[in-house]
Amino acid sequence: MDAPPKTLPLPDRDPDARARLGWTLAALVLLWPLLVLAEFRPWVLFEPGNLQVMGRFLGGFLPPASSAEFLGYLLEATLETMAIATAGIALALLLAVPLSILSTRALAVAAIGPGPGRLGGRVLRAAGRAVLTFLRAVPEIVWALMFVRVLGLGPAAGVLALAITYGGMLGKVYTEILESTDTRPARAILEAGGGRFAALAYGLLPNAAQELTSYTVYRWECAVRASVIMGFVGAGGLGQLMDQSMKMLNGGEAATILLVFLVLVLFADALSAALRRALA
Repeated sequence: MDAPPKTLPLPDRDPDARARLGWTLAALVLLWPLLVLAEFRPWVLFEPGNLQVMGRFLGGFLPPASSAEFLGYLLEATLETMAIATAGIALALLLAVPLSILSTRALAVAAIGPGPGRLGGRVLRAAGRAVLTFLRAVPEIVWALMFVRVLGLGPAAGVLALAITYGGMLGKVYTEILESTDTRPARAILEAGGGRFAALAYGLLPNAAQELTSYTVYRWECAVRASVIMGFVGAGGLGQLMDQSMKMLNGGEAATILLVFLVLVLFADALSAALRRALA
């Protein structure tokens, strides 16, 4: 009868415990001045006077408004918000897709080997990344304020603001996703004489499609929230309706609008899961 295999004894102490403790203490030392600078004092929330203020504020949200007239306004504002977010993301894709293809090194034909086009390819990729940086550097609320002055009150300002800022965000993340996936199939297609779009379609997208789709739907969800915020500066949608309700101290209407936000987020999660299953 064979003897049972010998097992190595488990160490009495975690060999990495001291290193983890040191990194944790270093993080706390660095984080503490930042919290002090940000005036982070969460215990103030639990003072009796502040608890009463928060209780009265939250109590004003009950019961949620349910009148037929308000629900009609709410439906119109919800559809307008979804239209702003969807149109903004669609225009953002028109910016993000070509810029991400230009900025992805795995799709650069000039990077295959030595040649006169290597320097030009590097310059083009750097220019594409610089454009993406500029687009996402300016917050969408700033673009919305500018476009409201140019175009007047309404959803058009929100659509253009989302298109510019989210074009930069989507392009940046698309580039990182494409470069972080297995680039060997795309490189093989390029070395065999295939074009950049063939390398993208058959070399990179099969492995990156799920992640790209999930991030795009997540950005659409963010665009819904951003369009609400831009509504406070006159870009229409649920934000403008929320602004009116809060100025009139109508907490019930604000509560109903917040419930609609929750439904939209749940819808975005369900849509993302369904698209990922379809692409699996």
